[in-house]
Amino acid sequence: MKDGRLPREGDFITIKSYKHDGSLHRTWRDTMVLKTSENAIIGLNDHTLVTEDDGRRWVTREPAIVYFHRKYWFNIIAMIRNNGVSYYCNLASPFVLDKEALKYIDYDLDVKVFPDGEKRLLDTDEYELHKEQWQYPSDIDFIVKEHVKILVDWINTQEGPFSQAYVDLWFRRYQEIKRRDDR
Repeated sequence: MKDGRLPREGDFITIKSYKHDGSLHRTWRDTMVLKTSENAIIGLNDHTLVTEDDGRRWVTREPAIVYFHRKYWFNIIAMIRNNGVSYYCNLASPFVLDKEALKYIDYDLDVKVFPDGEKRLLDTDEYELHKEQWQYPSDIDFIVKEHVKILVDWINTQEGPFSQAYVDLWFRRYQEIKRRDDR
């Protein structure tokens, strides 16, 4: 993002997740922006460098469409794999965007959706531990738990990123941009 403007299609941004205490949790470098609107950003990671809070580094294995929203307390990663699309959904604060990165607070709870539609709520122990350790306010606890319900409803109704048509559309758009930029 340059000159305070919103990133445009084809721009690359950094994504940073933090914990409730303000500590940096994880950083993704060079996420390609596919769409920016008033409330949402859609991007794609493909062999993207990820740095953990302890300094470990790794590279994403497959293309993944990422969805962030300014009003919902979750973000969604649709991983495009040979056996179908898997989803990893972080319960997290709505994103903010500044000159440095797209940023959000990760609230530990995750929902994983497998290609066959099976859903799993993950990291409930970590959520309870951090809720006590960092004294999550009761309104944050309520919002996070309500947004788990909203997220599961989206999954069940195949809304937004959980639709195959959505995944196909944005992955095709990524391939078009990449071909254009490779010329």
